Amino acid sequence: MLSNSKPLLISFSGIDGAGKSTQIDRLHSRLSQAGASVTRLTFWDNVAFMSQFRAGVSHKFLGGEQGIGAPGRRVARNDKNDRRWYLTLARSPLYLLDVLSLRRVVARARAARSDVIIFDRYIYDQLAHVPDCWMGRAYVQWLLKLAPKPSIAYLLDACPEAALQRKPEYPLNFLHRYRDSYFALRSMAPEMVVIPALDLDSVEWTIWEKFQGRYLAHRQVLDRVVSCPQRSIA
Repeated sequence: MLSNSKPLLISFSGIDGAGKSTQIDRLHSRLSQAGASVTRLTFWDNVAFMSQFRAGVSHKFLGGEQGIGAPGRRVARNDKNDRRWYLTLARSPLYLLDVLSLRRVVARARAARSDVIIFDRYIYDQLAHVPDCWMGRAYVQWLLKLAPKPSIAYLLDACPEAALQRKPEYPLNFLHRYRDSYFALRSMAPEMVVIPALDLDSVEWTIWEKFQGRYLAHRQVLDRVVSCPQRSIA
């Protein structure tokens, strides 16, 4: 599909229960049917610096239950939703380590020469926890410059009440604040494409439509490079 070219880097972000896993599965299926080779990565498992240690420390000191919530099976987690100032301060250096790890992971994935690399969550999902103040915005802008920019970064919007029903893990007031944080972050990351909260099939089609548009733009850039061999590309 994109042989002998730089792979497309795709990321999915959004509040818990927004439907990221479902839509990643559907996009992966479409791409596979189109003959594309796909590498799938999860930010927390494949990128986050010392993720298991961080999860263990968080559980030990903040309590809360472990596991993943599902309809009819609530899991009362307590980790990223605890935004006390000293916890935010302690987490902030980890985001830089996450970005440095992300650079290495993306470089390895690109070297594997897949057509498409899909991330379940990305650095945006970490940076959405940084306070929206002048110091926080400056830090976020710096980290965004260091992080590899996706070809397209999907932000799946969702009604917090509906998301809580699908994945009952965090308090509703946190989901509202988390959603607002994503939209504040988007002003600093224009590559983020908001996918409205629609039914599953409509969301799938919107994602695919956006992907096709970005893919065609990607091909046009490649075609111009091929047609102008005299220009050196740094």
